[in-house]
Amino acid sequence: MVFKKLLGAVGVGGPSVDTVLDSTTAVPGGPLTGRVLLRGGRADVEIEQITLDLVAHVEAEGEDGEAEGTVVFDRAVVGGGFRLAEESEYAVPFSLTLPWETPVTELHGQPLGVVLGVRTELAVAGARDKGDLDQLRVAPLPVQEAILEALGQLGWGFKSADLELGHIHGTGQQLPFYQELELTPPAQYAHTVNEVEVTFLATPGGMEVVIEADKRGGLFSGGHDTVHRFTVSHHDVAATAWNTEVEGWMRQIVDAHAAHAARAGSYGAHGHGGYGHQGGHGGYPDKGHGEYHSDERRSGPSTGAVVAGVAAGVAVGIVGGMVAAEVVDEIGDAFEGDEDEGGADE
Repeated sequence: MVFKKLLGAVGVGGPSVDTVLDSTTAVPGGPLTGRVLLRGGRADVEIEQITLDLVAHVEAEGEDGEAEGTVVFDRAVVGGGFRLAEESEYAVPFSLTLPWETPVTELHGQPLGVVLGVRTELAVAGARDKGDLDQLRVAPLPVQEAILEALGQLGWGFKSADLELGHIHGTGQQLPFYQELELTPPAQYAHTVNEVEVTFLATPGGMEVVIEADKRGGLFSGGHDTVHRFTVSHHDVAATAWNTEVEGWMRQIVDAHAAHAARAGSYGAHGHGGYGHQGGHGGYPDKGHGEYHSDERRSGPSTGAVVAGVAAGVAVGIVGGMVAAEVVDEIGDAFEGDEDEGGADE
């Protein structure tokens, strides 16, 4: 248990705080419970408000290149309005519900390279002070795991994962950013596709799966991205033949590219360049949604519980040898450095 002293609001000798999560791993749309533990300092203080922020380190692509920063994607007041006596201890239990679009940080316990945090902020003596930052580990929903499992068994390999600032056009996206899982193609598609980027946009009623394919360019056409969108349900996950379902999606994407390449080659022969992005993916991106939607097909047994290609590369996004706690410390420093004034941090 590590308490962090609050220095900015009340000075040296002020209270300290430690937030403890009940579970090591949560899931999108699921509960997040725990306790905020307070320890009094050298004098009594009024704890006016205790706020928990869910924070993420995101990337943004603009005309001047790529930038990084911190986004608070959910906030909840979990307590306050009491007096913390000198050198006393006080526990404030809390229960939150994670947004359904909360990014996945791990798969089968392996980190994907995306680190989220739970930051505790106290309002003390009329000032706000950031107290504690804890790692938030998020496992996939059953339907997300089934899709990633199918992709792995079909030969798609994990490359990296990141969070992109922006909105995917034509979807019901709620958060100010989206997660991209970058996968490399199996041999039969390697001549057609450089990589695909998979985004999950979950809701209580189902999930949109957005797949953006980065295409290889030909002699008369440059490379380009195409975006396709599919809809799945949270129900009957175990009864769905996900290998068949997902393979159908990927073949659909490749077939669409073949038709596009034929048109692009025809235009290129007359001096025209290749097609650009659908809906735009530069700047603060608005991904265009694809022309195709999949019907939900429910048949056959479960495809199993082991990710073949994906699990083999899940550690790529993490700095070599760095354990999760160290990642949180590093990202936490970036979080704190991006914030506005509101008290010094230790």
